[in-house]
Amino acid sequence: MNIPSENNPLRIVFMGTPDFAVASLKAIVEAGFKVVGVITAPDRPAGRGRKVQESSVKQFAVQHNLKVLQPTNLKNEDFLEKLRGLNANLQVVVAFRMLPKVVWQMPEYGTFNLHASLLPQYRGAAPINLAIINGETETGVTTFFIDEKIDTGSIILQKTEKITEEDNVGSLHDRLMELGGKLVVETCEQIASGAVSSTPQKYFEDLRSAPKIHKDTCKIDWNASLDTIHNLIRGLSPYPVAWTFLVNHGKKESIKIYKTKKEPGQHNYKIGKLIADKKSLKVAVSDGYLYLLEIQLPGKRKMETSAVLNGLDLDENAHLR
Repeated sequence: MNIPSENNPLRIVFMGTPDFAVASLKAIVEAGFKVVGVITAPDRPAGRGRKVQESSVKQFAVQHNLKVLQPTNLKNEDFLEKLRGLNANLQVVVAFRMLPKVVWQMPEYGTFNLHASLLPQYRGAAPINLAIINGETETGVTTFFIDEKIDTGSIILQKTEKITEEDNVGSLHDRLMELGGKLVVETCEQIASGAVSSTPQKYFEDLRSAPKIHKDTCKIDWNASLDTIHNLIRGLSPYPVAWTFLVNHGKKESIKIYKTKKEPGQHNYKIGKLIADKKSLKVAVSDGYLYLLEIQLPGKRKMETSAVLNGLDLDENAHLR
């Protein structure tokens, strides 16, 4: 690979859509690299009013006078012609969609991606969620050169991050977002200096994947262990949120659970049984109790359970299932 020089500096096209990607784009801009274009998702209607929303990356790009392209089809010849016209020699991808070969092979110095795990572990769409759901105590971020499969390319750099007992997916997301921005800049600097090297990913028997999360994934199984349920809830909080059915006074309705606390122990209650006093609400599971600290009832906002209890009338058979 040729080495960038003063006469041929890096000309970067950045591809990304959500908040997670903004931190990397911001870091690239603040490091002084030339961003010749930003590729992001088309504007889409969102929310109750179906108001057209611009992606977080587009909003940042417009504020910093960066050229924006919003293709619906990455193989469209009109888009490809515009992309070629940007004359980029490096593409950086963060939280975007899968690229066709004609796109990722285009620039002279390649296309690299930032992924929120320590690859090859947790390839896929939801690595932050799944790391917490599976009870990991460490994760991180990885930059790698894109190839024809998803998250399988040669690794450039990695940084690790501890997962604490207090973490949920929101807190870990924010730390990895900032860490990822630093790693993206470090990767660009290595490419700019010609010192970049990459290592093919190794195969392990116990590789864990991170597939896209669906509503069924978020349904709580109260027959699981205390740790498993607690980790599922914090691995889905604040989004997309774990849910369950509340059966009370002969009615069944779904509720969302955002935050819990574990209390290991033995009991004789039926699994799913709700036990309440004036300030706390806990549910019996196979190996203890899970205190419900933040929940959301149908048609209500998220609240601390102590506040919810003021207006919640539970019958003696109330349970979660």
